[in-house]
Amino acid sequence: MNEHVKFEVEDGVAILTINNPPVNALDAWVRQGLLDGIERAEKLNAVGSVLIRAAGRTFPAGADVREFGKPRATPILSDVVARIEACEKPVVAAIHGTALGGGFEIALGAHYRLANRGARFGLPEVTLGVLPGAGGTQRVPRITGAGPALDLMLSGRPISAEKASDLGLVDALVDGDVAKAGFMFARDMARKSGAVRRSCARRDGFQDAGSYMAAIAARRGEVARSPLMSPARIVDCVEAAMLLPFEAGIAMERAAFDDCEASPGAQSLRHAFLSERRAAKVPELDGATLREVNTIGVVGAGTMGTGIAVACLDAGFPVTLVERDEDGLLRGVEKVDAIYERSLAKGRIDAATRDARMDHLTGTTDMDDLAHVDLVIEAVFEEISVKEGVFAQLDAVMKPGAILATNTSYLDINDLAATISRPQDVVGYHFFSPANIMKLLEIVVANKTDPNVVATGFALAKRLRKVPVRAGVADGFIGNRILAAYRLAADFMLEDGATPSQIDGAMRAYGFPIGPYQVLDMAGLDISWARRKRLAATRAPDARYVAIGDRLCERGWLGQKAGRGYYLYEDGARVGSEDPEVLRIIAEERAAKGITPRQFSMDEIQHRCLNAMANEGARLVQEGVALRPSDIDVVMIYGYGFPRWRGGPMMAADLRGLLEVESDLRSYQSEEPTFWAPSPLFNELVKNGRHFGDMNGD
Repeated sequence: MNEHVKFEVEDGVAILTINNPPVNALDAWVRQGLLDGIERAEKLNAVGSVLIRAAGRTFPAGADVREFGKPRATPILSDVVARIEACEKPVVAAIHGTALGGGFEIALGAHYRLANRGARFGLPEVTLGVLPGAGGTQRVPRITGAGPALDLMLSGRPISAEKASDLGLVDALVDGDVAKAGFMFARDMARKSGAVRRSCARRDGFQDAGSYMAAIAARRGEVARSPLMSPARIVDCVEAAMLLPFEAGIAMERAAFDDCEASPGAQSLRHAFLSERRAAKVPELDGATLREVNTIGVVGAGTMGTGIAVACLDAGFPVTLVERDEDGLLRGVEKVDAIYERSLAKGRIDAATRDARMDHLTGTTDMDDLAHVDLVIEAVFEEISVKEGVFAQLDAVMKPGAILATNTSYLDINDLAATISRPQDVVGYHFFSPANIMKLLEIVVANKTDPNVVATGFALAKRLRKVPVRAGVADGFIGNRILAAYRLAADFMLEDGATPSQIDGAMRAYGFPIGPYQVLDMAGLDISWARRKRLAATRAPDARYVAIGDRLCERGWLGQKAGRGYYLYEDGARVGSEDPEVLRIIAEERAAKGITPRQFSMDEIQHRCLNAMANEGARLVQEGVALRPSDIDVVMIYGYGFPRWRGGPMMAADLRGLLEVESDLRSYQSEEPTFWAPSPLFNELVKNGRHFGDMNGD
């Protein structure tokens, strides 16, 4: 045996204990250990049954995702599961924690399954663009029927042990030590020469063939429009479970898995999954001493401040919310209360939870009340002079060693930190609105930020259930720099002949939930207008400037809140309609510059926007604002609606081909030489046969 699977015999039971922390992933060593253990147990006359259990906090929580897309090391998981199932001696699985993906399939290969009542079961492969590849599509429907099996596989969501028991996937639920209960069950099987019961031979789920095929037809219609290959192939495989012999169904599943694994969607989803984990690895974590954060202050009770306060309250922190006057404070507390009332009404929390969280909130207009807190998050108006004033007050009252975080979207944190006596304690926390819901948190590291402060921010993000990404100081940091490039590429096309609805439609077709002009209307055009005015003094005189947005703002057409922006919102409508007056303004701006409008295809709109994002991303990596290309993808997926199944702008560029993207950028340069100039990183990578993915440092 090997160190990942311990083999021992006790009272006629061969016990195979999986020990591959932290989640007992089914890597090649574990697979080999299980295979060897089953074969050894079958040969020993002293063994009457086999128990498969796991050490640590969970039964195997799935395969090792890092193996996907690479040549598979033997034995492959489907062969291991088949060998477990073929064992002539009863095999019992004792399950605790989360039996997900391959872990669940291992359990399905066993003849009997016992589970702790707190255990959870799932087949989440669809979230990675693939399907269960070790018999899950064939064994589950044999037990449950097509409907429940497809619910598991197409949603990817885990179910409780109770639900699994109701479906027949678990034979017994255990309140206490499931490993002990599993041993006693296996020992009884050994003493009684208990019979094996193979999932591949079960037909419980096939009893109502009409309902089975009706569920197949219904789900086939539901998945027809999915951009991914795997949902439709899952339906096909579950149908095959009933129509084909078991071995043929397994072969079909294997082929479907291989096809899906190689698809662009699956590559992108794997990239997104691994990128999120990678983003949490930053140099400041090495040897860090975390600062203690038990209490949090939030300055500013507007939309962002109250959202941040709720995120902190949800994580169990006592929060002191500060506003400059009683009226503003009252409105802020009412906003927090309203958020919890909505959660209560939707059944997301109960009344006791709502009351407990509100009890942890203290409102005040006195900055001195922050003297005791460990961390203050400043979330006042995005104006440097306003923030500097707040910083001065906080510098005077905060205790030594307390962290001062600014929630700014664009401002220079080095400049802010330089105004107080403790620049080493200053860091940027760029939350995204609504802050209590959006998962992204850009942690912006200034020149003098203490590494321990950075490390503490990443630990805090985990408690807040946020996805943290490290960013250096730059206008807009990572996300808003990319967003600005995206919008500028769109603005150029708008001025050259496209309409807002054409551009928005093309980007929705690519997979974004809404297009760039819909986003502007939703956020308010005055926000980007203020940034343009702030940067006007530093703008190169020969840079191409599109003033269409300025013309709308000058008329007071600031988006949804004004009833008019790039679109018209009649009678408070949330979805805008094309506005002939906006099209007239665009035409006037073109005429003023002597531009003859031309047509843009959907592909060209998408390519120009994506190329602009990838190019700006390459610049951010070269400047050191982003640690790695994959961090940019994480930011765009979690903060800006970039479709996860596309992987992010850097992954999209890799899939399209960096030489092709660079060639496109060069072809645009006659329109705006500086903006469209390809980052030198493209040439460097192409010349060496490398991709952005090679820079991620796995």
